Amino acid sequence: MESHGKAMHFKTHTTERNLGIWYVALGATLWGLDPLFRILLLESFTSAQIVFLEHLLLMIYALPVFIKHRRVLSGKITLAVIGALLFISWGGSAIATMLFTSAFAYGNPNAVLLLQKLQPLFAIIMARLMLKEALPSRFFVYIIAALLGTYLLTFGIGAPSLGLRDLGTISCLFSIMAAVLWGGSTVMGKFLLQKNIDFHLVTSLRFMLAVPLLSGVLIASGDAWHVSGGSGHMTLMLVNLAFQAFLPGLLSMLLYYKGLTSTKALFATLAELAFPAVGVLVNWLVFHQALTIGQLLGFLLIWSTLWFMSRSQREPEARAVAPAKLETSG
Repeated sequence: MESHGKAMHFKTHTTERNLGIWYVALGATLWGLDPLFRILLLESFTSAQIVFLEHLLLMIYALPVFIKHRRVLSGKITLAVIGALLFISWGGSAIATMLFTSAFAYGNPNAVLLLQKLQPLFAIIMARLMLKEALPSRFFVYIIAALLGTYLLTFGIGAPSLGLRDLGTISCLFSIMAAVLWGGSTVMGKFLLQKNIDFHLVTSLRFMLAVPLLSGVLIASGDAWHVSGGSGHMTLMLVNLAFQAFLPGLLSMLLYYKGLTSTKALFATLAELAFPAVGVLVNWLVFHQALTIGQLLGFLLIWSTLWFMSRSQREPEARAVAPAKLETSG
């Protein structure tokens, strides 16, 4: 009976790990829907104003969750935990986005996009150093396939026109810094979950801690509020803003952190590449941008890699279950 119980535990844990990658990928997929809402909102608000309003709406979720689960933090608040929370809320959410946006104003967009593809590499290095995650078998095959897929999504089959001068500008530094912050946010999120902090609480703290920083950015930018149109237009903007906050915003992060709970940061950072894959699909279906053969190949390559990764997570534990089954049958 004890062996049977162990086998059932392994089976349940294996199922959670297998689904974890798909939860992360589904969360990243919702990020790809962001342009559907943001483009309309940009007619009335600046980017800083949109992000600020989103986070104010998300406080409807964040505050009650924090109040309900605040006791979980008792005895767990260390400098490392505080640093990780600030990293994902300030660095990953706000600063990285501002750096990446600014990068396009200073240099070659192709160079910015190319260097941003280094994000998984930074996450893998940090996961190895901070979380001591060992590289699984065939992992280098997965990362090469995933990076090749994102390259094809961005540039197609042809090579981007870049020179050494394009790669030595301040925009490239901004792009690399954004990649470090985004990759590090994956690792910091996994670190917090390993401290047995519930993913609902991690999500709420990410939103809550970002509000003071976003408020300061909004004040410093000095952007005036220009809301044009009648009451009907204003209602449409508010409804659109609510969808933006609770679909690509809240639901995506809940799915992401739920998946990260049972998924190695090494795998999660590659699962996040579902985001550009879905973004290209949305551009094709909704905004009627032509889909090239290279982009189609990149899309298929990324999703095939995710499928093989999800299967590979089952193999070590499937081998562990086998002895338990043999012992039970004996």
